[in-house]
Amino acid sequence: MRTTKTLTVSLPPAMLVEFEFIKKSEKRTGSELVREALRQYFYSKFPVYTPTKAEAKAIKKGREEIKRGEYVTLDELIHELDSRRNKAGKKRHRKASLKGSAKN
Repeated sequence: MRTTKTLTVSLPPAMLVEFEFIKKSEKRTGSELVREALRQYFYSKFPVYTPTKAEAKAIKKGREEIKRGEYVTLDELIHELDSRRNKAGKKRHRKASLKGSAKN
């Protein structure tokens, strides 16, 4: 099974001349040259972040917790936050109505 996909790219004639020149002078395939160009572009747009020691330690700790099953899914978290918000809203509503009735 093929692990790569074919990509068709259009280049202006002058750029194609440069592409062929670099390809021959560096003895690389066109695919290698394009992959390298894309890597450089991606890294310039999305630089690799190196975590601090404290961050790396926290990441390691979190991964260990996940392996032990100590986590909640996003759906579970949203459900929990919604239920807390709804409970808090009901309490505030009751207090406001009690205060309103005490004034009358």
